[in-house]
Amino acid sequence: MGPLYPLGHISEPTNLLIGFFIGMLFGWGLEASGFTNTRKLAGVFYGYDMTVLKVFFTAALTAAAGLFIMHHYGIIDLTQIFYPHTYWLPTLTGGLLMALGFLIGGFCPGTGFCAASTGKIDGIVFVVGVFIGIYFYAFTYEPIFEKFRNSTFMGQVNIADWLGIREGLFIFIMIIIAIGSYIFADWVQKKVNKNKSKEELEDLGL
Repeated sequence: MGPLYPLGHISEPTNLLIGFFIGMLFGWGLEASGFTNTRKLAGVFYGYDMTVLKVFFTAALTAAAGLFIMHHYGIIDLTQIFYPHTYWLPTLTGGLLMALGFLIGGFCPGTGFCAASTGKIDGIVFVVGVFIGIYFYAFTYEPIFEKFRNSTFMGQVNIADWLGIREGLFIFIMIIIAIGSYIFADWVQKKVNKNKSKEELEDLGL
């Protein structure tokens, strides 16, 4: 969780307990908002439901702005927060593969596990596929993937530093981009759904 300075260092057991309850709340939020429904999740790729884009973009920007503000007021030290090194080509490839899996399976890993925990068969099948992929990667890593995985190393990259601008300005720019993307997403969704019947929209959960 990182050291919250007014509270002192959080012990490892407390850290795990806090993470457990945050995970429960996150899972409940995904289920309550309909994010364990493949039609809602895949809707962003087909243009008929842009909820996923709006929610995840908003969540990322809220976290970024919140961490920036808490760091500014000395509540949390961003230098103590771990983030992995960047290998740009493997990262780009992994992102494309995840997007493809999202499109085909209708879930990302988090929503897939939430769907499986509620007994949805498609969620269970998706999670089984996730584990098959994990084991395949683990047992073929050294002979097949290791060299590619360690290519195009960039170190720990902060995008704002990489662009040569201040973090606050970068977050502000991303908020403006987000607002523009929401307006564009609404336009696309209305255009795609314009000729759909009421029954079709209800079937898609709209």
